[in-house]
Amino acid sequence: MGEPPYDALLVVSFGGPEGPEHVMPFLERVTRGRGVPRARLEEVATHYHHFGGRSPINDRCRELVEALRVELPGRGLDLPVYWGNRFWDPLLPDVLRRMSEAGIRRALAFVTSGYGSYSGCRAYLESIAAARLEVGPDAPRVDKLRVFFDHPGFVAAVSDRVREALGRIGPDARSVVRPVFTAHSVPISMARAGPYVDQLRETCRLVAEETGLGEWDLVWQSRSGPPQVPWLEPDVLSHLRTLYDRGVAQVLLIPAGFVSDHMEVVYDLDHEAAALARSLGMHLERAGTAGAHPRFVQMIGELVEERTAGRARASLSPLGPAPDVCPADCCPAPVRPTRPGS
Repeated sequence: MGEPPYDALLVVSFGGPEGPEHVMPFLERVTRGRGVPRARLEEVATHYHHFGGRSPINDRCRELVEALRVELPGRGLDLPVYWGNRFWDPLLPDVLRRMSEAGIRRALAFVTSGYGSYSGCRAYLESIAAARLEVGPDAPRVDKLRVFFDHPGFVAAVSDRVREALGRIGPDARSVVRPVFTAHSVPISMARAGPYVDQLRETCRLVAEETGLGEWDLVWQSRSGPPQVPWLEPDVLSHLRTLYDRGVAQVLLIPAGFVSDHMEVVYDLDHEAAALARSLGMHLERAGTAGAHPRFVQMIGELVEERTAGRARASLSPLGPAPDVCPADCCPAPVRPTRPGS
C-alpha cells in the first residue's frame, strides 16, 4: 500500500501565556530539565506581566489559522486546519489526539519559524515526535513543511512591512534612516552547526534589495542562558548605542527573524529598545512582522501545494530552496555546559 494522502494542515507554534496565572507555569514548562534558577524565571516573568501576563503569539496564531481556513479552500485544498503549541494550550498532544479522533491519518505541519536551526526546526520535529508517542499508535503522521527564509511570499510580506514603516518615517526615510535587522540570538555553537546565520543574511539581503534600502546591519536580541556561554552578537541594545556614537539619528528595526509578534518582539524591541532610543534622543521605528499578511498566507498555501500537487519550489536565494526533509545530521542540539560537580 502507498502512503495515505495528506488530510490536514497543522500549524505548530511555540505558545505563550494568556493570563497572569499562566506565566510561571508556562516558563517552567519551557525550561524544564534545563536547571534555570527560579530567580531567572521570575525576572523573565516581569516581561509578560508588563503586558498583563499575556503574550501576543497565540492571538497571532489564531489570525493565521483563520486566514488559512479561507486560503486553502480557495486553492482547492480540502484540508482542515489545526493548531498546536509546544509549550502552552492548545498543546500538541491534545491536538494530535483530537485529529486522531477526527480520522486524520497524515498531516502537513507548518512551523512558525522560517530558518534552519536546532531551536527553530529540529526542536519542533522533536516536539511533534514526542506528542505522537504520547498519543500512541493512532496518532496521525505529521510531515513538516520546509523552511521558507527565501520564499518570494515571505520576502514580499516582510518587505511590505518595511515599506509601511518607511512611510511612517517620511518621504526621505531611505536616505536618513539606518536599517537594522534583528533576529533571536543563539549560542555560537548552535549557529555553527546549522544554516541559521547564512539564511538570515539572505533574507535581509533580499528584503533590502526589494525595498531599496542601502547599507544595513544584522544584530541579535533576546539571548538567554549562562553568561559563560558565547552567543551571537552584537545585541540590539549595544548596537543602538554604537550607532548613536556614530551620529545616527534614525533607526528602523526590522525583526526579520520572527514570523509574528510575540514577547521577544514587543518587550525587547517595542519596550526596551524603544526606551533606550528615547533616552539617547534617537528616532526609532519598528517594522511589523509577516503575521497574517496576505502574501505570507498565500506562501503557506504554495508550500502545501509543493507537497500535494507537485508545485515547483520557489526560492529567491542561491542557498535555497531548503530540503523538504532535513538531513539526519542537520541542526544538532547544542551541547549544554556541565555545572561544577555534575
